[in-house]
Amino acid sequence: MAATIPASPATLQPCKKNVSGSMLIRSPPRPWRRRLPQHVVIVDASSSSRGPKAATGGRLETSTDAAAVAGEDGDVIRRLQNGPDVRGVALEGENGRAVDLTPLAVEVIAESFGEWLREELQQLESGRDGGEVRVSVGRDPRLSGARLGAALFAGLARAGCSVFDVGLATTPACFMSTKLPRFSYDASIMMTASHLPYTRNGLKFFMKRGGLTSGEVEGVCDRAARKYVARKMGLGGGRGMPPVVMRVDLMSAYAQHLRNIIKERVAHPTHYDTPLKGFKVIVNAGNGCGGFFTWDVLEKLGADTTGSLHLEPDGKFPHHMPNPEDTTAMSLTRDAVLDHGADLGVVFDTDVDRSGVVDATGAAINGDRLIALMSAIVLDEHPGTTVVTDARTSDGLTRFIQARGGHHCLYRVGYRNVIDKGVQLNADGVETHLMMETTGHGALKENNFLDDGAYMVVKIIIEMVRMRLVGLEGSVGTLIMDLEEPAESKLMRMNILGEAKYAKQRGTQAVETFRNHIQEGKLNGWVLDDCGDCSVSQGCLVDTNDDPFDVDAYMYRAKFFDEYKGELGWVHIRQSVHNPNIAINMQSSIPGGCKSMAKDLLDRYLLTSGVNEFVDITEVQKFVK
Repeated sequence: MAATIPASPATLQPCKKNVSGSMLIRSPPRPWRRRLPQHVVIVDASSSSRGPKAATGGRLETSTDAAAVAGEDGDVIRRLQNGPDVRGVALEGENGRAVDLTPLAVEVIAESFGEWLREELQQLESGRDGGEVRVSVGRDPRLSGARLGAALFAGLARAGCSVFDVGLATTPACFMSTKLPRFSYDASIMMTASHLPYTRNGLKFFMKRGGLTSGEVEGVCDRAARKYVARKMGLGGGRGMPPVVMRVDLMSAYAQHLRNIIKERVAHPTHYDTPLKGFKVIVNAGNGCGGFFTWDVLEKLGADTTGSLHLEPDGKFPHHMPNPEDTTAMSLTRDAVLDHGADLGVVFDTDVDRSGVVDATGAAINGDRLIALMSAIVLDEHPGTTVVTDARTSDGLTRFIQARGGHHCLYRVGYRNVIDKGVQLNADGVETHLMMETTGHGALKENNFLDDGAYMVVKIIIEMVRMRLVGLEGSVGTLIMDLEEPAESKLMRMNILGEAKYAKQRGTQAVETFRNHIQEGKLNGWVLDDCGDCSVSQGCLVDTNDDPFDVDAYMYRAKFFDEYKGELGWVHIRQSVHNPNIAINMQSSIPGGCKSMAKDLLDRYLLTSGVNEFVDITEVQKFVK
């Protein structure tokens, strides 16, 4: 993934406050197709990934000064930015949330991305001036996909890009369309809102070097905001010729890529082409994009997938949200694994950049457990490597990694933050092969630093087969039997009150007030925790490198010490980048510790600081009482 590489030492140094010593460190469903508006021309590219130059519409010709006058309209676009992504409400039906991800919004964002991309490519490739810029576009099965997709095609075409429609796809596959030899596009856009409700949608942006950073997406949205204002004023909106869109089959090539990895790395001595023969694997795709893994990967490698769940894409996600953190998704998968005597269960999120698994005993492996499992596999392959996670992971996970000779670097919450940190460490000479967030986003150095839920499952499946080949008993869950888990964990959310346009500012204020209260001695017993990381201070927020990363949301982690019981645990408080709320994560090694910490926060921070005037603290109050 893209990262700004700081000039910092290659050797990780333990944090002075870090007492633990962790380093700062069946038959496939019918193809999913929807009718596109008639102003989009589709050309079937079949086996060829090259096509005619996309038609360009009229250029925007209006002054930025005139557009800036209507800043309120422009902010509609800026508020769609969620860290390195764009997300918004695409369909009516959410209480208190109006539709803001409209076709016009998508069109100007796509056009702005296309213009930015051309400029970026000209800088990266000196001498490239005015050549073809090729962009692939994929989407999940959300009901708004076809309508917004047409706007996306139109915006890219207005920017002079050649557009390649890969149809229903996964986010990792879209990125791989910039890498796989048959495609090798300059960039890709995936239309998805991941695990969010079906009324939402969004955009994820990729170049060959990886995903765009928050700062880059902010620049694209600023440019789009000016266009949006101009279009609302009736300026620069001539359509010109309808865009020519080439339709290509990406998912078959991506599935073959995954199959080849399994075959080559298992190298089965008796049936090389069907290394999963004799294995039963359940897949729960949640009616998202993950069904392909069942019939195009597992079954073609010999696996029995009888009992798999919700494989047919359905944009309303009628059974449960596709989400490996969802208790319903994991519970249904557990039941299917036990009912069918399966060796493994797999749960994908909507766009398959995250995953979780269930082992043969029915044990759910997600969150810290999944990070521990992947750490065990990676540390066996790369002894002594560093593992980067977000700052919500447990002290027990740190000890698990250290016991296997690895180093644990805790970093800011946010999958792009975690991945970019791994890129940075490798550039600084610190071998870092695994970067994972507790949500299930996981990236490997060997896989282009791409967060790919299917690739993570591929690694686990390879380990499962190897264990059987060498005669080891038990499921993959035996690899994490010694993981110590906290006595208690709690997640609470506090909604930010008032108009949405002020949510980010008020969220920052609330989180900064928490820090200030600790530093000013108003929260006796609380200590800001720098997480034992290598180049971040002030509670996972501010890089001390010469070139710090962009801050997409403010957050702090602090430990609480009781006068009589000693350290009770930690609290992590942060702005959400997806919704107007503040998330509070707690972990304690002592039963009742989370409630004690919550009560102290309520009494001495939330009720006395004035934060409760613009933040809904009801959930905290209910937990305490």
